[in-house]
Formats: sequence, C-alpha cells, structure tokens
Amino acid sequence: MEANAPSAAPPSAVPPRAPTLAQAMIPLAFLVVSLGSAVYLYRDEAILGPVQVALFLSAAIAGLVAHRNGHSVADLSKAAVSSVSSAMGAIFILFAVGALIGTWNMSGTIATMTDWGIRILSPDFFYATAAIICAAIALGIGSSWTVMATMGVALVAVSEALGLNPAIAAGAVISGSYFGDKMSPLSETTNLAPAVAGTDLYTHIRAMMATTIPSIIIALGIYLVMGLRANPTGALEQDLALGAIEQAFSVGILTLIPLALVILLAIRKVPPTIAILAGAVTGGLVAIILQPDVVVAFVGNEALATPWVMIQGVWDSMATGFVADTGFPQLDELISGGGMQSMLNTIWLIVAALAFGGIMNHSGFLAKLIEPLRRRARTDRGVLVATGTTAIGINVVAADQYLAIVLTGNVYKQEYEDRGIAPQTLSRQVEDTATVTSPLIPWNSCGAYAAGVLGVATVAYFPFAFFNLINPVISFAFA
Repeated sequence: MEANAPSAAPPSAVPPRAPTLAQAMIPLAFLVVSLGSAVYLYRDEAILGPVQVALFLSAAIAGLVAHRNGHSVADLSKAAVSSVSSAMGAIFILFAVGALIGTWNMSGTIATMTDWGIRILSPDFFYATAAIICAAIALGIGSSWTVMATMGVALVAVSEALGLNPAIAAGAVISGSYFGDKMSPLSETTNLAPAVAGTDLYTHIRAMMATTIPSIIIALGIYLVMGLRANPTGALEQDLALGAIEQAFSVGILTLIPLALVILLAIRKVPPTIAILAGAVTGGLVAIILQPDVVVAFVGNEALATPWVMIQGVWDSMATGFVADTGFPQLDELISGGGMQSMLNTIWLIVAALAFGGIMNHSGFLAKLIEPLRRRARTDRGVLVATGTTAIGINVVAADQYLAIVLTGNVYKQEYEDRGIAPQTLSRQVEDTATVTSPLIPWNSCGAYAAGVLGVATVAYFPFAFFNLINPVISFAFA
C-alpha cells in the first residue's frame, strides 16, 4: 500500500438482531421460576432480599441474551441505569416519607389521629369509612402516594388499635387512594393516559366514570359487609390506650399542623418530595415545641445541652425512626417506626425491578412479548382485552406504571385509529388496568411503595384491595 493512500473506511456498526419470541421468554421464565423459588424458600421473608436477588439475576439473564443478539454491554448498562433513573423521584419521595413517619410519630401527629380514630370511628364501618376518607383526599390533591403516606399510615394504626385486620385496612386505604387519584384532574397518570391516547383530560375522566364508579361502589359495599361481620380481636382496651396516649403526648389539633401543611402543599401542586419533606420538618418542630419531654426521653442523652438534644431527636427520628415508650407495649408498636433507613429495602426492590425492566425494554423483549397479543386481537373487543392484558403484563415485567401507560398507549394507538375506536376508550382501558394494578405487584414501584409506607406486605393486602381488583374486571367486561 502506498504511504499516501487513503485509509480504508471503518466497517459500519452492525445493528443488533431483533429477538425471537423464545429469546424474549427466557428471562421472563427465569424470573417466574426464581420468584417462585424465593417465595417457597423464604415465605413472608422473601421480599426482604431474596426477591431482589431474583430480579437482579433475571436482569443478568436478560442482558446475556440481549448481548448475544448484538447489544453492547455499555448500552445495556445504560438502559438499566436510565430505567432506575426514571424512579429517582419515587426514591426521593420514599426517603421523605420515612422521615415524615419518624417525626410524626414523635410529634404526636400519629398519636392524635389514633386517639381521635379510636374515639370517632366505629369498627363496623371502619373499612368503608377509611376508603371514603382516602378517596376524598386523593380526589382533591391528585396523589395516592401522598394520601397513603399521611392518612393511610394513621388509618392502618387505628385499625390495629380497634382490633381489626390491618391488611384489610391497607386494602381499603389503597382502594380509596387509587380511586381518588384516578378520577382527579390533578393526577399525573390521569393526565398522562389521555395525552398518550390522543384525547383531552375531561373527555378521558368522563369515559372512566362508566367503569370506575361501579367499581368503587362494589368495593365500598364489600368493605361495609366485611366491617359489619368483623369480629375484632386483640383490640387495645380503649380507656387504657387513650389514657396512655394522653399521658405520653400532648394531644390536640396543633399536632395536626404537619398534616394540614402537606395537604395544602399538595393542593397547590408543590412537588411531592418537597411537600412531604416539609411535613417531616414541621413534624420535628411540632415535637420540639409540644412534646419536648418525648424528645428528651427518646434521645436519652443527659450529657447534651437541651438545644442539641432537640436537634438530635429530630435528626434521629428522620434518619432511623422514632421509638415510643409509653409503658403500653401494644401502643408503642403502633406509634413507633419510620426513618429514611426503613425505606432502604423498598428502594432496593425498586432498583432491582427497574433494572430488569429497563433491559427487557431496551433489548426489544417487551415489544416481542406484546406483539402476539396485538396480532391476535381480531375484534374490537379483542383489541380492548389485549390492551388491558398488555398494560398489566408490563406492570409485572417492567415494574413501572408510567412505562405501562406510555408503552401500551403507543403500541395500540394506531390500531384504535384504524378500527375507528374513540381514543378515550384507549385511555380509559389503559388507566383501568395499568394504573390500578400497579400497587398489587410487590416489585412494582407502586406496590413496593404502598407496602413500605403502610407497613403491610403486598401479598397481605392484595386480596383486600377490592377497587384495584374489580376495576380491571369491569373494564374487560365493559369492552
């Protein structure tokens, strides 16, 4: 070759091969087997680490198959990181919620709500009332997560104090929260679904009424029957419990200032992380002003000057949670906990699940799994059923409701246009399935959040989240 001859052009990069259905099924099958094994071996403890390991191993299997198809390790890593990055907002909210629960326990906010709940709420109507309260607040602020982190925590504590089943109470809280969130024009998902489908917000909300209103009515009816038939066991002796609360805390309307602040900020559409963190800090200030003896007893360091004791008390409650010492063990269990540290297991679960979902999406495995459903839907009813099935499937595999809404809407939008089906039908079908089923899946970001905040495992409240279970069924029937 001559010295001045032009160098040969670099070979063009070979694009990755499209996956086969069999390849797409490999990581999914591995996930099913590994999750089943984790649950079999560890039972209720599976969510405390074994499930996360299963998800990480499944992500590795998906990455190996995708790499065989020509995807670079760098691109797969970037996809996993990008998927996890999409949940950073949720992770920050979880940290803020942990801090909020810690300071609200110390400030007497939870104690006051428990005290009032024991006095006012009847065990016979508790489940239905809890769902209605959460639905009303979520409808006003457009955030199921905020409602669960505030009223939800207190209502689950009250249910235990009344001797009711906390799993049913958690199901009622989730049902009401998601109904209100779903029907609120302030909700992110309620705005996202019509935007993806190509319709307007209020047309979308009107379309959802046909399936959502009957679902919540049926759910409330079930909660009412369950409450009337409940046989409370292990209830706190009310006089003793109320006496212990009022002896340990300064109970009153001033302790609810942090709750009022969070609701006000949520109505004004302040970002959830900021609103909840503001509620946590306010809870700490309320504790210093109204419960100084509680803070001093919690810190237990007599060598520190008073101002530093107060700072350390708030700091500790936000970091590792508050531990009550009322002399009433059952009550102490109800009003202890929280702290950012308490959310680390939930965050670990979200990171593992979204890493798997990101690789599955980037490699084309998700699209390949969806294609047979879309292709076999030969009737209008079949298209609607395929839409809902796809949304639920993405919630399971990709572990994120936003991806389920966006991906499902984009995949089926043209099919709806070609068949002359109104876009609000698509947006309704997506919300009836993607949004409401997300808290029913333990490794989905919403399921992990609900379990972490309410202190009730997803598998425990799953059978009792009646609105979330009934809404997709009615949606399929309504198709």
